[in-house]
Amino acid sequence: MKALSRRAVLRGMSATVALPFLDAMVPAHAAAAVVAAKRPRLVCVEMVHGSAGSSAIGVKQNLWAPAATGREFDLAPTSLRTLEPFRDLLTIVSNTDVDPANPFTAREIGGDHFRSSAVFLTQAHPKQTQGGDVQCGVSLDQLYAQRFGQDTAIPSMQLCIEPIDAAGGCGHGYSCVYTDAISWAAADRPLPMIRDPRVVFDTMFGVLHAGATPAERAERLAEDRSILDWLLASVARLHHRLGQADRVRLADYLDQVREIERRIQIVEARNRSGDLRELPAAPAGVPDSFGDHVRLMFDLQVLAFASDITRVFAFKLGRDASNRSYPDSGFKGTFHDTSHHSGREDKVLNFATLNTFHVGLMPYFLEKLRATPDGDGSLLDNTLLLYGSAMGDSNLHNHKRVPFFMAGRAGGAVKGGVHLKAPNGTPLANVMLGLLHALGLPDLERFGDSDAAYNIGHGQPS
Repeated sequence: MKALSRRAVLRGMSATVALPFLDAMVPAHAAAAVVAAKRPRLVCVEMVHGSAGSSAIGVKQNLWAPAATGREFDLAPTSLRTLEPFRDLLTIVSNTDVDPANPFTAREIGGDHFRSSAVFLTQAHPKQTQGGDVQCGVSLDQLYAQRFGQDTAIPSMQLCIEPIDAAGGCGHGYSCVYTDAISWAAADRPLPMIRDPRVVFDTMFGVLHAGATPAERAERLAEDRSILDWLLASVARLHHRLGQADRVRLADYLDQVREIERRIQIVEARNRSGDLRELPAAPAGVPDSFGDHVRLMFDLQVLAFASDITRVFAFKLGRDASNRSYPDSGFKGTFHDTSHHSGREDKVLNFATLNTFHVGLMPYFLEKLRATPDGDGSLLDNTLLLYGSAMGDSNLHNHKRVPFFMAGRAGGAVKGGVHLKAPNGTPLANVMLGLLHALGLPDLERFGDSDAAYNIGHGQPS
């Protein structure tokens, strides 16, 4: 029997669903299948406003970075404590700076909130402008996507949780593009972010491809039918070609697709019911709950990785100067005000509570990856999540001792289970350059303001 292509899909009216990795795909293209399964997936998560641990009080109390370096570190005092179940996969790199986020001229003073997000993954200093002549640098995720994402259906995807402004100035002479975009395909090409889970779902599963007219999409939504209803004949044909193990794996995958779609439909129905919303201006597909929104976006990323729709995500959790509150964190204060803690210990600890809450959403994603088969291992074996900010102490608007960690081994490219403290004055760009080398771009000589590649395996310049 002829083996399935790694790119095999299920097709129905105005819908396409890519398949997960199946045993039936191995015989015909064994080498290609193994490469596709092992190519590391990359998720870059940005959370704005730095961390409480970057303040003077936070450093003394180890509110972000553990006290001990090496492998015998203690996460209990830190905002990373919820990552303890994944400590063997954790690489914490502390004491790095992001100089490109600083003001370079007098006119730029005060604009830290409005340029920091653009700096996080580019490590480049943005041009101060409110017009269309924006300028920054190519971001880490896009360097990876340009090299390794071109043979997937979608080279990369960019997601966000908070609202974004399409155009105009946000403050201190900076375009809102700098505040809203963390992925840059070129120095003058920021990539738009997607906030609505419905749009993410439809983009991933083909409902927005050229064969789907607006009328067809409206019909499917009006009937409240699942995308899988259009694929029943295609699924039935495929079943005859699969062994028992592949049938179970495919059924589990399609159940996940249906469950995520059902959750989106429930959110949309609730938000269109006329009941009072916490986020009245948000699209109908956006849950009012921050945690529900983040988890839904993570579930979509797991599905995309499982079916190799894309291997690269940039995920922006917050927006600078946002005054959103997070009741699920156990603290009711608003984010921006809490981050400006005036150096008071009680307020620093409140901000640390919010930091802990945000980091605490990552284990959900990591566990989902661990539970998803990928080749002879799991998605977690072949994924790297990096999390951080271009800001350090938000109260001072500085960019020193910025929070940064990685989770996962990226198919063996990163060892994990270690806390590395960089020498004073080390650019975060050095760490990112070392990471890019480990991920398969050893020919890249510089990144942002790097002056040497930091060896993320041993904590030394390489």
